[in-house]
Amino acid sequence: MARFFIDRPVFAMVIAIVTVIVGAVAIPNLPIATYPQVVPPVVQIIAVYRGGNSQDLEKTVAQPIEQRLVGLDGMLYFFSRASNDGTLTIDVTYELGTDIDLATVKTQNKVSLAMPSLPPEVQREGVTVKKVSSTFLMAIALFSSDDRYDSLFLNNYATINLLDQIGSIPGVGDDRLVAPQDYGMRIWINPDKMGKLGLTATDVNNAIQAQNRQNPAGAIGQPPVRSGIDFQYPVNAAGRLLQPQQFGDIVVRAQPDGSLLKIRDIGRVELGAQDYKGFSRLNQRPASLLIVYLAPGANAVETAARVRAHVEEAKKSFPAGVESKISYDSTRFVRAAISDVVLTLFAAVLLVIIVVFIFLQNWRATLIPLLTVPVAIVGTFALFPFLGFSINMTSMFGLVLAIGIVVDDAIVVVEAVQHNIDRGMSARDATVRAMSEVSGPVIAIAFILAAVFIPVAFLGGISGQIYRQFALTIAASVLLSAFNALSLSPALSALLLRPKREARGPLARFFAGFNRAFEWTTNRYLSGVKVLVRKSALALAALGFFFVLVGGLFRVLPGGFLPDEDQGVFFIAVRLPDGASLERNRRATEEVEKIVMSTPGVADCTTFGGLDITSQTTNSNTTTVIATLKPWEERRAKNLQLTSILAQSQRRFGQIQDAFVFGFGLPPILGLSPAGGFEFMVEDRAGGDINQLAEVAQSLLDAARSRAEIVNANSALRTSVPQYKVDLDTDKAQTLGIPITDVYNALQTFLGGLYVND
Repeated sequence: MARFFIDRPVFAMVIAIVTVIVGAVAIPNLPIATYPQVVPPVVQIIAVYRGGNSQDLEKTVAQPIEQRLVGLDGMLYFFSRASNDGTLTIDVTYELGTDIDLATVKTQNKVSLAMPSLPPEVQREGVTVKKVSSTFLMAIALFSSDDRYDSLFLNNYATINLLDQIGSIPGVGDDRLVAPQDYGMRIWINPDKMGKLGLTATDVNNAIQAQNRQNPAGAIGQPPVRSGIDFQYPVNAAGRLLQPQQFGDIVVRAQPDGSLLKIRDIGRVELGAQDYKGFSRLNQRPASLLIVYLAPGANAVETAARVRAHVEEAKKSFPAGVESKISYDSTRFVRAAISDVVLTLFAAVLLVIIVVFIFLQNWRATLIPLLTVPVAIVGTFALFPFLGFSINMTSMFGLVLAIGIVVDDAIVVVEAVQHNIDRGMSARDATVRAMSEVSGPVIAIAFILAAVFIPVAFLGGISGQIYRQFALTIAASVLLSAFNALSLSPALSALLLRPKREARGPLARFFAGFNRAFEWTTNRYLSGVKVLVRKSALALAALGFFFVLVGGLFRVLPGGFLPDEDQGVFFIAVRLPDGASLERNRRATEEVEKIVMSTPGVADCTTFGGLDITSQTTNSNTTTVIATLKPWEERRAKNLQLTSILAQSQRRFGQIQDAFVFGFGLPPILGLSPAGGFEFMVEDRAGGDINQLAEVAQSLLDAARSRAEIVNANSALRTSVPQYKVDLDTDKAQTLGIPITDVYNALQTFLGGLYVND
């Protein structure tokens, strides 16, 4: 094989050039991420039961849907979360590699089968089924620079002008508003006035349904008609109402004296928000927060650039006083991390070339590894699309490690050829002779290294997913390097290598000094080896000492799945006592915001009021704050590093009396755990009540908190939330002629709100 390419050097060069071109073309089209995709695909089901608490949701909404989900093809598990704000979220997790679009369709079909079993209020609201991504790409804030617009206006402006448009950008998997406040016609009725007039919430509901509806009225003159009708006119009847005044004029009851009782007589009507379950702020200002998630397999950097460009274009049409800001961008860290790895890659190539030149002491001999190494490295990228790989930390580190391996093949060939040339052979004959000697070892080494790394690709679990790209990247580059050593390297050696000439000048003096130092080091090493050969017991004792040392370090050094990184951001979880109101939550959050904004190194403070990041639920007593740090180049000082900023902030958070506040950095892989560390589920398979489950979970938490290595442990299960219980005397209600449904409708309407229609 080698002789074929020695006689056809142009063919060898063409193969190398094509390999580099294909690899270079593949690079811009590869996904870019911090780590390989290891989080299983998830389909999310969201249902809203206005006025319902967590127990109502669990019994009437969650159970019918869960019964239908059992047995879904490819499903690993599903996890349900019900909160007291009337929201049920079910995450259906599928096996890694499942087509997420097909999984969404399957889940939707199962939910459709469960719809008839759900309460009418839930059916009217609808049940949302959508695919979700664990890759939190960026947060976009819309705010009023002069405070002329409130969060309600900002939320609706973002819904109309940004939400759908950004969601259609290639690479965006999902986008949603945090604490959305869509416009809704709010009717605030006075229960005292209604009681005096003998009205019920059901009466008002029925009146709205009857008078706020689309009424098709047909047409005049449409066939069949008698002869002589020359025109046909469509008839438009009064339909849905649009203005608050129109809703105020809805007739609830006609009085015996001919007067009319209207909604405005028993309450007020305004254009407000559909719900008030949360709040969102940017740097202590009301804002609309849009969260963008990355689609599986998409290029994070390119997608973020597209979103950023769209937002910049949309700014041109913003109303005066409305501004936008990307308060969090995960690709900042991705770009910085990949940039550092690429810089390391080039530095490694440069160092390898310098070392090769110093040892070979021949520019022509050095040029051959300089040309062959990029062919193996860049050519490896050509295989990435076929293997489903991305440009990430593990694959790039594999290439960095591979540089030191692939250069050996070229050095072996060059050194063997140069040795034969120095013995008086021609360049071609020396190359043929050298390749007959080293082809076997080159092939053997390549297959041995591949045999070492390829089995890693068959590891199971998340670890296997992460290290598969690392191992196969090295294996591919090594095999490609071996092919170059049998094709390009001998062809270039026959063309470029010449007998060594006596070096002159400063370079000659440097080489002479280096050779003397290297020879002295070699002699000392050989002397040491001779001593160890004569005193084998000493050699074995030294080996045993190093084994003990390594074992001790292995036990002492901290272990972990992946190293924590300064990603330029940290999260803050705010939790007030159970039962705390949203207004009380807002006051405590304002204290947290003041601390965050006054902390050195913090650039932006993004607040998601009502969101519990650890359980991914919405509660009146929880808030999540994202503190975005300044760029790394502006935080060189030790006190501006993430760990130092977290420590400073945590000390000040401890001064807040009304809330438990805890800051933490982002986990290396989003989606495996919301707050870093690890999580697990406690499942009650004995059919006990919720209080028994809470006791078991609490005992587990107590045991976890007693461990020195665990900083914080908490549970999303809250059974201590204070509640009022309504015990209705049904006998008395029946005696008084009060329908039971009217009583519960009144409770839902006045305490939880009732969605009537569009």
